[in-house]
Amino acid sequence: MAEDARQATGGTHEGQGGDGGPAVHQGSGGHGGRASSWLAVTVILLGFTIAGVALCLGPNWPLLWMGTAVCVMGGILMLVFRVFQDIVVEAPRSMSGASGQGVLD
Repeated sequence: MAEDARQATGGTHEGQGGDGGPAVHQGSGGHGGRASSWLAVTVILLGFTIAGVALCLGPNWPLLWMGTAVCVMGGILMLVFRVFQDIVVEAPRSMSGASGQGVLD
C-alpha cells in the first residue's frame, strides 16, 4: 500500500531516516537534495565569493583568510550533513520521435 502511494506521487525517498544509507530520490526529474545539503553548498559559495573579492581589493589578506575560514566551515557542514550520500537517481530519458541518427549522419 505504501509503495503504491509512493509510485502515485512520482518518487521515493529512501534512506533519509538515519539508517546510514544514501538518500535516493527516484522519479522526481529534478536535481533533488536536502535543504541541509544546499545550505552547506551556499556557505562554501559565500566563502569563495568573500575570498575572491578580497583578492580583487588589493589583496586584502585578512578578508581573504576570513573567506577561507567560511569555506572550511562549509566543508565541515558537508561532512556533518553527509552531503555525498544525497544521491539523485533519474529514470532513463527516451527520445520520442527521434530517428536514432546523430546530427552529422
